Amino acid sequence: MNQLPVWAAEYFQRMDLMPWRFCKEQHALRKQVEKAYLTEDLTVYEERYAAYVKMGGFLGYGDGYDWERFLIGCFLCTYNPKGLPRWRRTIVYLGRGAGKDGCISWMSLCLISPYNPVLRYDVDIGAFNETQALRPVEDVRDALKSNETKMRKFFKWTLEVIQCKKTGAKLRGWANNSKGLDGLRSGAVFLDEVHQYEDNKTIEVFTSGLGKVDDGRLGIFTTEGYVQDGPLDEYLKKARACLFDGEPDDGWLYFICKLDKEDEVHDEENWHKANPSLWKKPSLMEELRSAYQDWKKAPGQNKDFLCKRMNLKQVQNSQPVAEWADIEATNVELPMESLEGQECGIGIDFAKTTDWAAVNVHFRDGDVRYDINHAWICLQSDELWRLKCPYRQWAEDGHITLVDGPEIPPETLAKYVSDMARIYDVKYVAIDSYRYSLMSHELEKVGFSTAGKNLYLTRPSDVIRVAPQILRCFRNRYFMWGDVPHLRWATNNACLVPAKKSKLSESGELDMGNYLFGKQEHHARKTDPFMALVASMTHEDELAPLTSLGWDDFDVIAF
Repeated sequence: MNQLPVWAAEYFQRMDLMPWRFCKEQHALRKQVEKAYLTEDLTVYEERYAAYVKMGGFLGYGDGYDWERFLIGCFLCTYNPKGLPRWRRTIVYLGRGAGKDGCISWMSLCLISPYNPVLRYDVDIGAFNETQALRPVEDVRDALKSNETKMRKFFKWTLEVIQCKKTGAKLRGWANNSKGLDGLRSGAVFLDEVHQYEDNKTIEVFTSGLGKVDDGRLGIFTTEGYVQDGPLDEYLKKARACLFDGEPDDGWLYFICKLDKEDEVHDEENWHKANPSLWKKPSLMEELRSAYQDWKKAPGQNKDFLCKRMNLKQVQNSQPVAEWADIEATNVELPMESLEGQECGIGIDFAKTTDWAAVNVHFRDGDVRYDINHAWICLQSDELWRLKCPYRQWAEDGHITLVDGPEIPPETLAKYVSDMARIYDVKYVAIDSYRYSLMSHELEKVGFSTAGKNLYLTRPSDVIRVAPQILRCFRNRYFMWGDVPHLRWATNNACLVPAKKSKLSESGELDMGNYLFGKQEHHARKTDPFMALVASMTHEDELAPLTSLGWDDFDVIAF
């Protein structure tokens, strides 16, 4: 083909009229697409394209946006000399509100329709949760039901699946933990909001069925997100290498919409760079103006405006507990024999019986702290699949224990405490006050109770009080833990959270001098071993200095 098809020509015409409304990635993509159409021997199915555009009207979208027609033409209707889709994979990176779900619905209906000549061309929509996955399917089903008498001739549908009677193609939505993913025979896979994924495992499951049906396609639709170094960052890295560094596209169509730099946000004309639908959505423009004013007043509390609306990567509003170098410096061999019989405190973190638990044995010798930490993981946890750590290797090395049962029994932790009390002089056990009911009976059996004044319930005020000491120990490298990778991992997952005075008084205002410890991410990045350490330090003032043990008894890192 030696000319641009209509969908490319009309989209590029708007770029010529208002080039400032398009980001650098869009201008770079234009050069690649123009070169492909003008120099490669491509086949363009314009009749199929016309039929697909009409399907947008059937869904209530009219002719849609020019960027949607551009994608439909390039992604669904353009083939290389081998008879395969020229662009078989695409990433569509749009600011929130542009209409990505509608585009997924539109493309999905096109591909399962009789206009697609490939038989049994299943379209599977994957998303992080069921609501996201089913939304495009529901939009298509609602459109079919609105003209049910006519559409029943061509399609049949249930709440779970829509099927074309002529071709046998099916449209379904799947959450990332849905059963049956391994058996997919997809013609096309559309993944929604990939920014939520922390690794490629789930994406690989969704895409493993591609190739079993002709004309396999992968469409990734997403806004920016807060996950660092996840799959989305990898996709964008490859996109930049292709668009700007001369790397081959390998069948990828990189449709990237974003601000080129942050200071562009102050001119609303630039907002079109992140949202190519904005020029036809005046109500969305008003919404963005309001969101912009909120962001200017409190940018730290309104990071979504830059992240989700303008597709500019933002760091979550949290401060790490310690620099990684200071966490690594805890890997100093413990004088285990010298610790036997010494006074110590024990901290327990037991968030859920069906997830993680941890016990930390804590010693103090002046400024130096020694910690012995062990953790348990329930293998039947619903969140086990989220873990991004070598926990099975840790178990083999003896750092953690895997519990193959419905829960981690409280008596297991109590027995560990009892075992430690036979080796060390345990002065107290500290446990989160919210978890006291889970453990109190079992701890009482092994000699620790509130009545005996050697079992403490840790409250937020206790954590606030000890937090400065914990931070000081990291900064000065007073912590000595030995080789406990699970504790270093958990510590790196924790962050500082400003404590509200309302926890301690009635003012409700933020006191930036007081901190609690939170999670960098609430599901995949566990903090239980670190929080057990925090609990064990809440009453360390009661511990007597270690006897016959000091800095001269072992090699110390020079700071």
